[in-house]
Parts: sequence; C-alpha cells; structure tokens
Amino acid sequence: MDLCNIETLRQLLGRHGFRFSKSMGQNFLIADWVPRRIAAESGADSNSGVLEIGPGVGVLTQELCKLAGWVVSVELDRALLPVLEETMAGAENFTLIHGDAMKLDLAVLADQSFPGLTPMVCANLPYNISTHLLTVLLEARRFACLTVMVQKEVAQRISARPGTADYGAFSVYMQYHTEPAVLFDVSPSCFLPAPKVTSAVVRCRVRGTPPVTPACGEEYLFRVVRAAFALRRKTLVNSLMTAFGGLGKEAVAGAVADCGLPPTVRGEALGLEEFARLADALKKAEA
Repeated sequence: MDLCNIETLRQLLGRHGFRFSKSMGQNFLIADWVPRRIAAESGADSNSGVLEIGPGVGVLTQELCKLAGWVVSVELDRALLPVLEETMAGAENFTLIHGDAMKLDLAVLADQSFPGLTPMVCANLPYNISTHLLTVLLEARRFACLTVMVQKEVAQRISARPGTADYGAFSVYMQYHTEPAVLFDVSPSCFLPAPKVTSAVVRCRVRGTPPVTPACGEEYLFRVVRAAFALRRKTLVNSLMTAFGGLGKEAVAGAVADCGLPPTVRGEALGLEEFARLADALKKAEA
C-alpha cells in the first residue's frame, strides 16, 4: 500500500471514518522521499530499537521497520489505531502503544521494549509540543540519538549559535545534551493537509559526556541559563537579577566581570563555556 499516494490515503482514511484533528496538529506526509530520507538519516539498523511518537498512518513507521531491530510507535489518537493495524499488518518487529508520550515513563518503556538494542528516537513530532517532548526524551536518559521533524523555527532554535536571534535557553539546553545538525527542510506541499509552516528534520546525537562540567552542577547551570534569557532586551546583569536578586546587583555585576565579560553584555552572546564560568562565579558569590 502506497501511503503517500493521495487517493490511496483518502480511501484508507475513509474506510476507517477518520477525520483530521486541528488540535492534534495532524498533517500526513504525501512525499515518499521524506520518510525514506528521515529513516535513513536516523542511522537506524538491526541493532537499533526505535521509538516513534505520533506515527499517523505509518508512513515513517514502515520505513523504520525495514531498518531497525524493533520499532515502538506511541499514538495518542484512538481513531488512528485501526488505521495503523491495517497499514502495519505483517510487520513482525513492530509494537503499537496507545497513549500520551508526555505521560509515559519513557525510560521504562525503552528498557522493556529494546533489550539488547540501542534505543533511539525517530519521529515526526507534534509541533505544538515538540520542545516539551524533546526535553522529556532527553530527561529519560536512554536514547542515543533523536532524529525528528519539527517546525523549521524550532530546528533553527535547536542549532542556533550565540549572538543570533534564534539563540536562547532551549538552544543551550539542546547543545549541552546533544550535538544537533539540521539535515533538510520539508515544504508544506509534502503534507496532507498542507500546514502553514515549513518543517525541518534535525538529528541530535546525544552526548556521552557534556561539553562543560561546572563545579556548581547541571541544575544550577540551567538556573543561570534561564535567567540570562529572561529579559532578552536587557543586559545580562539586569536579566540575572530576576533569579539572583537576593545577591544584589553589585555582586551579580561582579560575577559577570570576574568572567571577563563586559558590563553591557547580553545573555545571547554567551556560549556554553561562558555560561559554565558564570554559573560557578554566581555560586561562589552566594557562598
């Protein structure tokens, strides 16, 4: 069954009485090169266990099953379950789970589903919760790589460099935990119905060890990062006061100066190494 053929897709959905849900952001791929390339770029092979979130009708799922040792797809929309039962019939290395990926224990799911395999994620993520899902996936600390299609603006944020408009706290978070690379764009014409935004596929290889190891620890580091971007149009010192006001402005300014940063610098100018030094300096000032 060619799931990217519009007429075939419409007949399939019609047989099951399926209606697209705007609230779930459902847009199904109709360009067959896209799922093939996503699966290939993910690096999935017979030694991989792949978690897919939001399989839709199974376009990407079918490609993943050709490559991976095992594929587990989590689908929230109950109306798609019978559709997937039809499209994935005969796939011997596939498990379908009805549920909300945001509420599942993904670490336990990976451990139970992929014994002896390297867990990874490959999915066309629901755009309205993509950043939250990526955070949850990384917090599970099980997956070696996340290859996902997201809104292009999110992909740009993930890979943004210091000093650019797209760079923010989420950029720092993703680059601390992974090595992201934007692979290719996907135009609205590749979907049914066509979304109003351009999509992009990004591969995030999870780091074995973080690129910086501040003495203050990871939790404190990201407290600093979030504060640094709290007031983007303000200086770093003024922005940091939102979380470290108890230190007093003079002490915060002193910590910034101790890192060799100018008093007028903004948070968006700092890379991971600068944030690590700043976090340690602020922790020392609190002591």
